[in-house]
Amino acid sequence: MVENVEVLIASGEVPVYAHPGDAGADLHSDEFVVIAPGARATVGTGVTIALPNGFVAFVVPRSGLAAKHGITIVNAPGTVDAGYRGEIKVTLLNTDAAAPFTIEPGDRIAQLIVMPVTRARFIPVETLPGSHRGDGGFGSTGVAQLSKELLRE
Repeated sequence: MVENVEVLIASGEVPVYAHPGDAGADLHSDEFVVIAPGARATVGTGVTIALPNGFVAFVVPRSGLAAKHGITIVNAPGTVDAGYRGEIKVTLLNTDAAAPFTIEPGDRIAQLIVMPVTRARFIPVETLPGSHRGDGGFGSTGVAQLSKELLRE
């Protein structure tokens, strides 16, 4: 059973979960903004929160805005640390090449996911232990090869 965590909110529209079991609570715009095709805009939510130590909030795109209008978040996921007390703002990008996108106050523009954080203790070493992947770097598995390997399984 997952326990709820209390997150203090001092201003703005309280984020709400649209359905039982949803991971993300909706963040709403508190301003009028028009985002030109291919442009980005930082949109205020009016929301300021205080997360308990050991938690983080991630600001993530809404799939409906992405699929229907090409609206996404530039730095997704945006990270809200437990010590941050400023307004949560969302930098939206209009990927549509032709149509501007209008945001009205109260529109749902993003989702907020609150999660526990495990802090790492980084340990310097001379060499790293091996792995099944080896020392292949970013992109080393390739697109076509990975698909073929998954089909064989």
